[in-house]
Amino acid sequence: MSKVLLITGASAGIGAATAKLAAEAGYDLALNYRSDTQGAETVAQTVRALGVRAELFQADVADPDQIETMFKAIDVSFGRVDALANNAGIVDQGAPVTAFTHARLKRMFDVNVIGAMLVAKEAVIRMQAQSGGSIVNVSSVASRTGSANEYVDYAASKAAIDTFTKGLAEEVAAQGIRVNSLRPGITDTEIHAKGGAPDRAARLAHKIPMQRPGTAEEIARAILFLLSEDASYITGSTLDVSGGR
Repeated sequence: MSKVLLITGASAGIGAATAKLAAEAGYDLALNYRSDTQGAETVAQTVRALGVRAELFQADVADPDQIETMFKAIDVSFGRVDALANNAGIVDQGAPVTAFTHARLKRMFDVNVIGAMLVAKEAVIRMQAQSGGSIVNVSSVASRTGSANEYVDYAASKAAIDTFTKGLAEEVAAQGIRVNSLRPGITDTEIHAKGGAPDRAARLAHKIPMQRPGTAEEIARAILFLLSEDASYITGSTLDVSGGR
């Protein structure tokens, strides 16, 4: 029986690349998206063509009720969750801390922290019933660089994910559940355009020791490694995939 992988934020970027590589590895896929129905359907068609089962689950991870509804639907469709790529996340317009509003901060932490934690919680409940599983929380190197004058709120949210990863990993390690954090560096995906800076990856390439941004596929390869049995003795760890930054 194929393992079932839930990918949040699967309609584009790192999530979409993870779906494709996971399908090539033989996972059946529960693909979450918030609003990009066309993107999610395109990803689903791509992975189904590789011979795996893929189902779409629309949910805004900032809403706990929608998270619960999504997992109930996954229970009906698949009956299990073996792995989670906890990838959904947002970034806002680049700004200094003095320009932040409560609404901006609330949305950032509702999605990037609380939403990710509640998704992991629901996945862990199912993995405990199955006596095992693997979770990769997608963080960012911003969690240690701080992203001054741009995305300090985003950086702080990802630092919270790194801490959450460590604590959760220790809670569930004896139950056969591994939890790791992956920190991408500057990666050439659509998230920069959503933050109002579509050229950001290319513009900041000179700050990366490898002198180029990463690709979504490079990040996805690392996610699949941490989810796989090749990483069977790795938990509570944080892996930087950042070109040396």
